[in-house]
Amino acid sequence: MPKHGKKYQEMAKAIDRDKLYEPQEAIELLKNIVKANYDHTVEVAVRLGVDPRHADQQVRGTVVLPHGTGKTLRVLVIAKGEKAKEAEEAGADRVGAEDVIEEIQKGWLDFDVAVATPDMMGMVGRLGKILGPKGLMPNPKTGTVTMDVAKAVQEIKAGKVEYRVDKTGIIHVPIGKLSFSADQLLANFKRLMSAVIKAKPAAAKGTYLKSITLSSTHSPGIKVSPQATVLAAANE
Repeated sequence: MPKHGKKYQEMAKAIDRDKLYEPQEAIELLKNIVKANYDHTVEVAVRLGVDPRHADQQVRGTVVLPHGTGKTLRVLVIAKGEKAKEAEEAGADRVGAEDVIEEIQKGWLDFDVAVATPDMMGMVGRLGKILGPKGLMPNPKTGTVTMDVAKAVQEIKAGKVEYRVDKTGIIHVPIGKLSFSADQLLANFKRLMSAVIKAKPAAAKGTYLKSITLSSTHSPGIKVSPQATVLAAANE
């Protein structure tokens, strides 16, 4: 087992490991215990009562956080004609078609999110082996294969995040930066959890929200009450 440093151990002492914190209480505690010379990313990890091996128990979607993530994403749009013009006007960082596909095949990957119109997916499909492993492949399920490229770009720039259950049944999603106010982080947390709760598969039985943990970069996790989270998300 790797040993944690002195700062980590000091933060851990401030957390009651046996307590399930209210969402706002957990956020305020995290902001109080983390002392760093850079702006930590705040992340939520949710263990769900689903079996990801079954297609009817997959949990995946997107949500626009009201206060964004604190990170400016570089958006690539693969489109032609009028749709390319719409993407440029919406603030896409790069717009192209065959030219940009060729660049990606040669190794260019200076973007965080790729959006494509449906008519371009025949060519974009060639990039599957490059973009797929990096999580950059446009996908209709996440709204990145769409004719409404302007809306897609605007939402991504505004703080749209994807949540997706992994093979262990856990969702990991950033909800902002430690420099955000407690109210901003709480609003983002509630918006995310509301979306995750609504995405519960009909095939999922038993307890859906098994555990929720709040943490920042390199900090210990703080356990958040699933029951209190459901109540907070209901008011979203």
